[in-house]
Amino acid sequence: MQLQTLMLYLCVGTSELFLEKINDADKSFEQAYVAAQKMTELNYSFGALYNDAMAMHNIADSYLNLQLYDQAELWLTRADKFFEKMYDHPDTPDEYKTIVKAYIDYDHALLAFGQNKPDVAERYFKEVIESDYSKSAQIRHRIVSYLVKTKRYAEAADLYQALNDIIAKYKIEPSVDMIGFVRDKFISNYKAGRKDSALAAAMFALDYVDSALVRQKHSEATKFATIYETQQKDEEIARQQINLNRQRFLALAVALVLITAFFIIYTLFRRRAAKRMAEMKAAQERIESELRIARNIQMSMVPSTFPEREGLDMYASMTPAREVGGDLYGYLLDEDKLYFPLGDVSGKGVPASLFMAQTTRLFMTLAKQGMMLAEICTRMNDALSGEDNESGMFVTFFLGLVDLTTCHLDFCNAGQNPPVIGGGENHGDFLEMLPNAPIGLWPGLEYEGEEIDSIKGRPLFIYTDGLNEAENTAQEQFGDDRLLAILRNTHFDNARQVIESLQTEVEQHRNGAEPNDDLTMMCIRVN
Repeated sequence: MQLQTLMLYLCVGTSELFLEKINDADKSFEQAYVAAQKMTELNYSFGALYNDAMAMHNIADSYLNLQLYDQAELWLTRADKFFEKMYDHPDTPDEYKTIVKAYIDYDHALLAFGQNKPDVAERYFKEVIESDYSKSAQIRHRIVSYLVKTKRYAEAADLYQALNDIIAKYKIEPSVDMIGFVRDKFISNYKAGRKDSALAAAMFALDYVDSALVRQKHSEATKFATIYETQQKDEEIARQQINLNRQRFLALAVALVLITAFFIIYTLFRRRAAKRMAEMKAAQERIESELRIARNIQMSMVPSTFPEREGLDMYASMTPAREVGGDLYGYLLDEDKLYFPLGDVSGKGVPASLFMAQTTRLFMTLAKQGMMLAEICTRMNDALSGEDNESGMFVTFFLGLVDLTTCHLDFCNAGQNPPVIGGGENHGDFLEMLPNAPIGLWPGLEYEGEEIDSIKGRPLFIYTDGLNEAENTAQEQFGDDRLLAILRNTHFDNARQVIESLQTEVEQHRNGAEPNDDLTMMCIRVN
């Protein structure tokens, strides 16, 4: 919830700053800062600290673009503090430390240059270009901008060498909007004293500009031909009727003026729309980058390795339908006792992933205290429901506890699909369970646990509804009957083989249709 509040105030403040409403922007950014502090108070993870540090960097960057150096200095100080906490967090990967440091060092260099502190600016800029992140496309355009701003044209010209490759790679058609980019390449080489490179850049610019103008003229000629044809027809009608109705002639003149005004307004609107589209595309790329990072953070919260212990075969997998999802699984091995949860949060996307993270943290905290399963579910429900759950989210949850020496199974199901247990006359059946409610819906519920004396040699398969409700292009679901039939006829080699077989079956059933829900599966067998 706090992350959404932070992003909301960040977007509002950036828009107000763009409209030069400085005082309003200052207030919105302060609200974003309050949300950032609350987010880390509620969830002191490296992901939260990363989001806070990057938010402070973006605010400082906005002030720097308007040369408001006093405000930029304040927000850079706040970005430094969040970065220091993120850097010291034991779970922070080195990759994220490098990314955040490069952006903040660049802002420091730009601030020092604006404050006429060249030595300080150069020290920070050197940190940027010597970092591992300096070769990435995200930071390289900032480096070029800084080099041009500080009149280091030779270095800027070196980075502009990639212009032709960029145009070819993205199949950019010659356009008037791109002429400024071509011009900057010529100026960088000319100012750097590279006459041959400047000449080559100029020839390229002439060809590029010529092609751009030809395309522009062709477009304009088509428009004016249409206008001209319309005018000719209108003038012919006017000549035929001028003696009969002078007022109609005046109406025609007014119509021509309106048509001309329309085309002028249309041209201006198209240019503004193109600018907005470019800004939206840049914002979309930034959001997609941050969602990829959020996905990596989320996937790091579920185990990718499983206990290697004699008599235990365990494997699980999770495939989000979007960049981030709301499914979860995990395990806690305490001597001979193995806790294993699997759940599905209501909804999708970022809100579901945040609720998933909170659910996972609660389970691990309570399981480490050695509680029984019904008590764990009861306490989790009390923590996740009530007034604090303003969005009304909930999680269907299956929690198991197996004694690896006796093969005794305790379990508590909170609204999750019934698992399939192997063995028996049918070689596999859905497990009959009590109908406990999902966790997070109503406070004060008392959950009931169940048990099986022994599941020795009987595989237990647990899953979310992203499996049985997977749809193909005709919106036909995978179904419980198909699931049960496949498990009954699949020879058990190991837990991983069972899950990978079902993944293949689901993909074949979808037949190219996009996933409609997160898919999580777990298989366990003890001997």
